[in-house]
Amino acid sequence: MYLLSKTLLGGLLAGVALSVAAQEQNFNLDIPAQPLAAALEALRTQTGIHVFYAEEAVKGKTGAALVGSFTVRQAVANLLAGSGLVHTFTTSDTVAIKRADVGSDAAATMPAVNVIGNSLYDPNDPYNTDYSRGNASTATKTDTPIMETPFSIKTVPQQVMKDQQAVRLEQALENVSGVTSTRTSGASNGSQSATMIRGFQTYEFYRDGSRFPGGWVQNGPRELANIEQVEVLKGPASILYGRLEPGGLVNLVTKKPSATPYYSLQQQFGSFNFYRTTADATGAISKDKSLLYRVNLDYENAGSFRDFVSNERGFLAPTFHWQISDRTEANVHLEYQHNKSTPDNGLFALGNRPVNLPRERYLGEPGSKFESESFVAGLDWSHAFSDNWSVRHRVDITSVLKNEGTPYASPYDETGCTPDSCPVGRYGLANKNPANVYYTTLDLLGNFNTWGIKHSVLFGGDYQRMDDRYRFSMGFPITSIDAYRPVYNGIDPKLLTVNGGFNLNEEWFGLYAQDQIELPHHIHLLAGFRYDNARVSNHNLNGGTEVISTTRATPIKPRVGILYQPIPEVSIYGNYVENFGLQNGVNFADNSPLPPTTAEQWEAGIKTELFDKRLTTTFAWFDITKQNIAIPMFGNLGYNEVVGEARNQGLEFDVSGELLPGWKVIGAYSYIDSKMTKDVAGVQGNKLWNVPRNAGSLWTTYEFLGGDLQGLKVGGGVQVRDQREGDKANSFQLPGYATVNLMTSYTMKVAGTRLTTQFNVNNLLDKWYYDSAAGWSDRTQGIMPGEPRNFMGSVRVEF
Repeated sequence: MYLLSKTLLGGLLAGVALSVAAQEQNFNLDIPAQPLAAALEALRTQTGIHVFYAEEAVKGKTGAALVGSFTVRQAVANLLAGSGLVHTFTTSDTVAIKRADVGSDAAATMPAVNVIGNSLYDPNDPYNTDYSRGNASTATKTDTPIMETPFSIKTVPQQVMKDQQAVRLEQALENVSGVTSTRTSGASNGSQSATMIRGFQTYEFYRDGSRFPGGWVQNGPRELANIEQVEVLKGPASILYGRLEPGGLVNLVTKKPSATPYYSLQQQFGSFNFYRTTADATGAISKDKSLLYRVNLDYENAGSFRDFVSNERGFLAPTFHWQISDRTEANVHLEYQHNKSTPDNGLFALGNRPVNLPRERYLGEPGSKFESESFVAGLDWSHAFSDNWSVRHRVDITSVLKNEGTPYASPYDETGCTPDSCPVGRYGLANKNPANVYYTTLDLLGNFNTWGIKHSVLFGGDYQRMDDRYRFSMGFPITSIDAYRPVYNGIDPKLLTVNGGFNLNEEWFGLYAQDQIELPHHIHLLAGFRYDNARVSNHNLNGGTEVISTTRATPIKPRVGILYQPIPEVSIYGNYVENFGLQNGVNFADNSPLPPTTAEQWEAGIKTELFDKRLTTTFAWFDITKQNIAIPMFGNLGYNEVVGEARNQGLEFDVSGELLPGWKVIGAYSYIDSKMTKDVAGVQGNKLWNVPRNAGSLWTTYEFLGGDLQGLKVGGGVQVRDQREGDKANSFQLPGYATVNLMTSYTMKVAGTRLTTQFNVNNLLDKWYYDSAAGWSDRTQGIMPGEPRNFMGSVRVEF
C-alpha cells in the first residue's frame, strides 16, 4: 500500500511539473492595445488557451499591447497588469480570471501566478471541470453558500454527467445519498420513472425552480441535453415550492446563454443499437452583447436488452437572454420533446423473489406503443431596485399529449406455475392523456441590517393550475401466453378503444416568507413559513357515470434551521420542517377523496469544505414521518388506498470534489430504517417498498494534466444496493447487488478545436439484478430487471 501510494503521489507531482512546463512554451504574439475582453479573445485565438472570466469583471479595462515571443504565463500576467484582476491556471491550457480580493495590492502590482489551484470557474462555463459547487439556490431560493445553508443539499455538476455519460436523470441521481430511481409499472422505457428520496417516492421535479409535471403527465424520461447541474434538496421543501413529497426535491439547473461563443457537437453510440446526437451552441446576437442565445438539441434512437423494446426521442431547447439595463434582465426559454417508445410492464413475483426468467423476456405484445410530445414556454425577468432590493418573476406553460396502447401481463394464479410452464393472463390498456400545466412565481428579495445583524429576506407567492384529461380502457382479457415459452399473438394495440377515465383539475396558490439571519460568532439562523390554498377536483368517468369529488385545504407550515460555523472549513447545522401535500386527484374506491398528506422532519448534520474549498462533505441524520401515504389499487385504475403513516430515519454521507490536482471524486452512502407505523391497510410494522437499508456509490477519475499523457483521463466506480421489499405487504424481496463501471477519455487539439473521445463500460461484471418493483398491492407486474453489461462510446468536438 505504501509503495502504491508513493507511486501514485509521484505520478501526480510529475503531472503538475509537466503542466508547468507546458505553460512555458513560447508563442509569437501580435496583440494590439485594446479592450481587455478583446485582448483575451485574441490571446485565445493565437495560443489555443481557454480563458474564463465574468463580463462585468473586465468591463471598461484595457489590455496592454503584446508583440513578440511570450509564454502563456507571461502573456496573461502582462495583459492583466494594473487591472486589479488576478488569475489562476486550473489546467495547463485553461485560465480563470477574477477581481482581486478586497485589500489586496493587485491593482498596483502584477498578479501572482498560481499554476494549479482552486477552480474559479463560473458554474455555467462549458469547460468547467469541477465535481463540486460552493453555492446552490434550491434550498433557499437565494444564492447562498452551501456551508451557510442549514439543510442538506447535494449538487451533481455537468462534468460528473459527462464523465459517466449519463443520458437520463436517474443516472445522475445515483451520485446522491438517500436517492434511488425506480422505473415504475409500464415504464421500462422510462415513461413514468420515479425518484425515491429518503425513502419516499415522487414523480415531480423542478427546472430552474419551476415545477415540471410528473406522474400521469410525465412525458418520458427527462433529457439532460440542456442541464448544467442537478441539485437535490433533502427533506421537506413544500415551504418554498408547494406540493411535494417529504423526502426532498430534485431541481434541474439549465444551461444559460453566454457572451463567449461556444459550440459543441457530440455523437454517442453504444450497446443494444444505442445512438444519440447532441449539439450545444451559445453566443451573442447583438454587437453590444446585450442579447444572447443558447440552443441545445438531442436526437436518440435506441433498442434495448429487453425483447421488442425500443425508443426514439427528439429534443430542442432554445433560450434567449436580454440584458435590458444594468439592473434589469429577461430570459425566454422554450422546450420541445417527442418520445416514441415501447411500454414494458416488466416481470412478476413467484414466491418471495422475482420469477426466474431471462432478463430480456418481454410479456407484453410486439407492436405496443407509447407516444408523447410536450411543449414548454417560459419567461422570467428580474429587476434590482438597488444594491439591496430586487424582484423576480417567472411564468411557465407546459402542454403534454400522450397516447398508449398495449397488452399488460398479469398472472391470474401464480400457483399454476410449474418448473415447465407458467401460464400468464394479460389485460389490455389504451389511454390518451392531454394535459396543460400553468405555473408562475413572484419573489421580492432584500438585504438589510438591524443593530449590526444581517438579514436576507424573501417574500413570495406562486400559483399552479393543472388540467388533465385522462381517457383509458383496461381490464378486458387478452389471450394468455406461457411466460417460459411465449408465443405472441400479434394483437394490434390500435384496436384498443378508450371508454373511461377522469378529468383532473388541480389549483394551488401559496404565499411564503423567509428570513436568513447572520448572527455574531458565525451563527446563521433561517426561519420561514408558507400558507397554501389548494384544491384538487376529480371528475371520475368510470362505469359511464361521472362522479365528482373535490378536496380543499388551507394549511400553514413552518421551517426553522440553525447553523454554526466555528471555523471556515466546518459547519454544524440542524432543522425542523413540516410538509403538506394534496393527493394526486385519485380517490378511494367509493369515490370519496383521499385525505391530504402531511409530514414532519428533524435533521442534524456536519458539513466540511477542505483543501482550499476543493472538497466538500456532508454527514446528516434525519427522521421523517409522513401521514396518509396513497398507493394504487390493482384492477381499479384511478382509485387508491392509504397505508396510514410511515417513518423513515437514517444517516447520509456525501463527498465530492478534488483530492489532488487532476484527481476528482464523488461518493454517497445512506442508511435508511423504514417502517410503516400506523395500520390502515394491514401493513403496520412493514417496510416501504424499494427502500434499501444500505445504499451507496463511489466514482473517481484521474486526468493527466501535462506531459506525454496530457489529455488522458481514466476513472471508475461502484454502485451498491441492499435488499429491498417489493410491495407494501412485504411478500417478496429484490436481492441486493453491486455493479462496477469504468471510463477512459482522451482530449486533444485538432485544427483549433477541442476533440474528446470517450469510452464507458457499465455493469462490467455483468451482474444480474433488479432495478425496482412497482410497489402496488399486487405482485403480478412491474418488476424491472437491471441492464446487463453495456458499452458507450462518444466523440465530442468543442470550439
